[in-house]
Amino acid sequence: MKVLFLGLIFSTTTLLSFGQKSYDDLKILYADGNYEKLIKVATKYTSDEDTRKDAMPHLWMARGYYKISIAGSDDPEDKNAFKDAVGAISKFLKMDKDGEAMTDPENSEFVETMQAALYEQISNEIATENFRKAYSWVIKYNKISNNSLGAKYLEAACKFRTDDKSTAFTMWRDCEVEAGKVTSREDWSPTDLNILKTGVLESAECLVSARQVDKAKVLVNKIAPWFEDDEDFKAAYNEILY
Repeated sequence: MKVLFLGLIFSTTTLLSFGQKSYDDLKILYADGNYEKLIKVATKYTSDEDTRKDAMPHLWMARGYYKISIAGSDDPEDKNAFKDAVGAISKFLKMDKDGEAMTDPENSEFVETMQAALYEQISNEIATENFRKAYSWVIKYNKISNNSLGAKYLEAACKFRTDDKSTAFTMWRDCEVEAGKVTSREDWSPTDLNILKTGVLESAECLVSARQVDKAKVLVNKIAPWFEDDEDFKAAYNEILY
């Protein structure tokens, strides 16, 4: 009976340890810079019956894809490495239902790194007035952030710039309602705030171009208190509205 009891304890401990798998093999592959193999091994975990619901393999897969995207690769299979990294982060956040994995500072820092990299992509497309491409990136941002207000403002601006003005105005009305519900920004990342700032300013510029200056002022003034110490925001605000 004692042997059986000890056996049950060992089995339970083993299962608990497996449930809290550390994925040291993925950590080692990442540390070694073996990103291609890292992705392959992580992919196996995401399809294995015992680990397919775990969040961490998706995070390590994203790390691998991201490193490949910034290093560059001649392999045709790697041409969408950045998009794949964003997709993997999206799945990581979806699998991390209780938010436990995101309590690790290294994990949350990498998610913020991906948000910042995606925001850079969006900004580049806006700077070249490629609003259709910018829109496609903004949609992806919604999948890697829990704070979508800024992205929704930017979606509306992109819709306006691509001649879907009716959708844009509908989205701006929805944004106004959502903005009124925001009571705290403590869990917003720096990029969440940056994309909000860009989204609001781009939206205001669209409204001014449509000769709806009063609506533009209402929109910006609703968000302005959030950026009262941001000189760049104030300068852009004055340039657009006055």
